[in-house]
Amino acid sequence: MLHTLIVTLTCIVAILLIIVVLLQSSKGGGLAGAFGSAGAAQVLGVRRTADFLSKATTYLATLFMLLCIIAEFTTGSNTATESGKSVIQKNVPVQSAPVSPVLPQSAPERK
Repeated sequence: MLHTLIVTLTCIVAILLIIVVLLQSSKGGGLAGAFGSAGAAQVLGVRRTADFLSKATTYLATLFMLLCIIAEFTTGSNTATESGKSVIQKNVPVQSAPVSPVLPQSAPERK
């Protein structure tokens, strides 16, 4: 239950981080310039908007990394570590005896 909550929060933060990064203006104006004069830059001012978006990017990126680390620790511990085998080793078919390749019989040499 906790792992599902953490992963859901991570997805929400990732989407917000994508939006905030795309809203930042770059040399070409970015997506923030596509909204015309009714954008956030008009309400807050150009400099205050850039400060807000850069701080939001920093906080969201930090939160994203922390949530990813927490999600790793909340995964089920009954996976590959309990039996000591990896997932690949568990899925290998079991053979009863080693099979040696059959070599072709050569004909006896005639003199």
